[in-house]
Amino acid sequence: MKPFLCCLFASLLSSAASAETYVVGVEKAQFLPYYTVDAQGQYSGYARELLDQFAASAGITFVYRPIATAGLLDELLSGGVDFKYPDNAAWGTPARLGKNIRYSSATVDYIDGVLVPPLQHGKGLEQLKRLAVVKGWTPQQYGAAIEAGQISQVDSDNLLTMIRSAVKKQADGVYYNVEVALYALNNSGKFINALQFDAGLPYNRGSFQLSTIQQAPLLKRFDQFLAEHKTEVQALKAKYRVEENINSEFVGLEQWKIDFIKRQRAKEQAAKKG
Repeated sequence: MKPFLCCLFASLLSSAASAETYVVGVEKAQFLPYYTVDAQGQYSGYARELLDQFAASAGITFVYRPIATAGLLDELLSGGVDFKYPDNAAWGTPARLGKNIRYSSATVDYIDGVLVPPLQHGKGLEQLKRLAVVKGWTPQQYGAAIEAGQISQVDSDNLLTMIRSAVKKQADGVYYNVEVALYALNNSGKFINALQFDAGLPYNRGSFQLSTIQQAPLLKRFDQFLAEHKTEVQALKAKYRVEENINSEFVGLEQWKIDFIKRQRAKEQAAKKG
């Protein structure tokens, strides 16, 4: 009898542990500083640390399953994963219709926009004749102009190829996630400050959310975590610099203008103290 009870107890413990483990389907992509998946399938970046912090506070375990972007939604809809990240309620696709997908509060803001060479910054839409875009991306704000032949879309296989096309003047600007593009530029070793986000050109602002179909109660706890740990979340954002270039008062300004404004403010502060 005792061996049976021991086995039963062990089985119950195992079931409980299993019930507290949830699978998060994540994009199998390099998208730093938000997230990336290395050659060994390890998921890391801002999103990983944020979700891990929540899991630790909730006493649960998240297992991250990298999935090709095109198949990630299908995995959520079929029940292959408990959660999907990133997601957004505004990313409307026919496959979502009639599905009871729940979305969390925003985990981080983003901007998809155009980066241009410094000398072209602020010159307006008229100078944007050739727009470089990574295959699979849709520059919605420029769709009408592209269809009308006012702007030529230059397709690139990947981010660095796209950046190179603008640096070599094969394109007038590149359309991408601003923070990811700037991260790639500043860590490339040879394209540092080669392009700047031009907020004077049309762009799309949104946020990354966590989504689920079956785990609505846990998603509610995640929202509560975000609301109650704003200081920690902001510190995490600062650590990974995920909103540094899009939620600043200097968004889209050239660096020399930013430096000038800061110097002027410093002089004014010094004058007041004097």
